[in-house]
Amino acid sequence: MRMKSIAGALGLAMLIAGGAGAASAKDMVFVSWGGAYQDAVREAWLKPFMAATGAKITEETSPETAKIQAMINSGTVNWDIVTDGGLGVARGAQAGLFEEITPQMVDQSGVYPQIINKYGVPSEIYSTAFAFSTKAFPDGKPQPQSWADFWDVQKFPGERALYGSPQSVLEAALMADGVPQADIYKVLDTKEGQDRAFNKVRELKPHVALWWTGGSQPVQAIGSGEVVMANGWNGRLQAGITDGVPLKIVWNGAIDEVGYFMMVKGAPHKEEATELLRWIAKPQSQAEFYKYVSYGPTMPGAWDLIPKSEWGRLPSSPDIMKQSIFLNVDWWLKNEGAMTERYNALMQE
Repeated sequence: MRMKSIAGALGLAMLIAGGAGAASAKDMVFVSWGGAYQDAVREAWLKPFMAATGAKITEETSPETAKIQAMINSGTVNWDIVTDGGLGVARGAQAGLFEEITPQMVDQSGVYPQIINKYGVPSEIYSTAFAFSTKAFPDGKPQPQSWADFWDVQKFPGERALYGSPQSVLEAALMADGVPQADIYKVLDTKEGQDRAFNKVRELKPHVALWWTGGSQPVQAIGSGEVVMANGWNGRLQAGITDGVPLKIVWNGAIDEVGYFMMVKGAPHKEEATELLRWIAKPQSQAEFYKYVSYGPTMPGAWDLIPKSEWGRLPSSPDIMKQSIFLNVDWWLKNEGAMTERYNALMQE
């Protein structure tokens, strides 16, 4: 769930203005990233919302920043609600693409306070964690327990897979190098800390068989035996477990991120869109999503409605959150370009 650059937005304006014609003028338009995630949103939230309110929702996919920018520039806004992660919200807000969500519009008093954003309503919490092959490291034998173990190719031999973007990898590298979780961004905010993180990634590079870019790749690589460990998005890793892939997730040091629903600036169905945002910001609604994908709720009150037997696979459960950090969106918004350029160069060394 990551938005693309706004470059080329003007060139899309004509396409957008004439494009999204499938929806009736009376239908609110919801736009997400397709696949299992959008299927889960539909079943957990959109269908119940429509049944309860009588609202009509048309769905589209791929809410890239450039498309939203083009709609706003052309004065023809066809979308109402779009989704993305924290970085996408920050980029879009910086570009003036989203309506501000005031407390009068949506009561977010029950949401975890550290994830409230005035330009979006938190929809779910997901993580980048790592998993290992239970064939390579079976029960009863030593098994990896931390990012330090992920980096320890002597104690836990075998090839690794790493995300082909620096987000979450640099944080993991510093944890592997002994930096306390509370100090990760304090260290990463210095040149010395950045050098330390990149040097740690460079140390592991000879053992990285795959720099993955798609969420299914880490699971496939572990399942095929190409690698014995991989970092990955927890929903995809859990889906692999459900499908019988012999892997186990390590939550210690997971890097949490937050999904958000945003209202497009000038949304044609603002009243209905506000009602949908209110709908997802309730414990009862938040407690439905885990049934369809292994992402956690955004408010403590939802845990009273989720069986404890499910907590161990959901990133925002109390025990898992104690072991995790949140991706610092503000830091990445400021440093993403430089870190990505340096990371790409490292992969090609």
